[in-house]
Amino acid sequence: MAGLSGLLRALTAALMMNLAAGTYAQAEDGAAFYKGKTVRFIVGLGVGGGFDAYARMIAPYLAKELDTTVIVENLPGAGGLLALNQIYAAQPDGLRLLIVNGTPAALGQLLDQDNLRYDLTKVDHLGVISAYPWIWLAGIKTDIKTVGDAMKPGQKIRWGGTGPSDGPADGAAVTCEVLKLDCQIVLGYKSSGDIAIAMERGEMDALYLSDSSAANYVKNGQARAVASMGRTRSALLPDVPSVFEQVKLTADQEWWLDFRANLNDLGRILITTPGVPADRLAFLRGAVKRALSNPELIAEGERTQRFVEYQTPEKALDTTKKVLSVISPEQKAKLRQVIFKNN
Repeated sequence: MAGLSGLLRALTAALMMNLAAGTYAQAEDGAAFYKGKTVRFIVGLGVGGGFDAYARMIAPYLAKELDTTVIVENLPGAGGLLALNQIYAAQPDGLRLLIVNGTPAALGQLLDQDNLRYDLTKVDHLGVISAYPWIWLAGIKTDIKTVGDAMKPGQKIRWGGTGPSDGPADGAAVTCEVLKLDCQIVLGYKSSGDIAIAMERGEMDALYLSDSSAANYVKNGQARAVASMGRTRSALLPDVPSVFEQVKLTADQEWWLDFRANLNDLGRILITTPGVPADRLAFLRGAVKRALSNPELIAEGERTQRFVEYQTPEKALDTTKKVLSVISPEQKAKLRQVIFKNN
């Protein structure tokens, strides 16, 4: 028996060595492929918004890990879904990355939008940069300071968006439907930054967006925070009560606000084209993990309130699958009616 046990240990050790050698060989092959090449880091929104700022902050760190040149490219359209369509169908060479707003990307797929050509469960996930609460902002030229102010009779609210399921617009649509607000949702902006400028000018009244971007606009005096749209307050805006704290809600209203808030768990996802060769994908995922775990990048993000909290590709895919399976056909029909009724 002792001899058999020793043989098993030896075979196990040999197997582990072979697996390690295979992983090392893959990493070496991936490193050789990327060395000196140019990688396109695509942002599906215009220059100046939160996603653009994240990409430009991360690009130098990723370039160092890949030993490449990383160029940030903006490809705005349909709230980021145009870029997602393009990368999904692109050559699987591993030279294109996309920072995805998981919320509208998942919503587009849930709603079976006609112009979508992707499946978030089939892209090659690289990891999550960060997940975050979303905030309801109001323009400084409005008299809206609380949810109760927005619910007063005669109060009309103009919200900005880039596309119907972009995050800002669908968040506004669900909020207005659930709270029975008198709203107009105006689409066509290139980024949340453009909406914030319009709100500062008095052309828009409200904006629904991530807490990191919202905190910057509040800090700069461009807007005021009305509510955190999840169950808990934002760590960046701790004095801003959640919508659940400010309003007595029915069970149905709570379900819809919880559903929309849970979509935010997808966060800012990094993906590449489906079908990238295994050695490249393994090296690319390792480079992304090292870049997003770099203490210098994390510190830079904290200074600029662009927080980085890396999650693995496996976690990203698991969360995506859960979000896409949580809603019933009847609820999906209701969601589609709410989001597209003004479009």
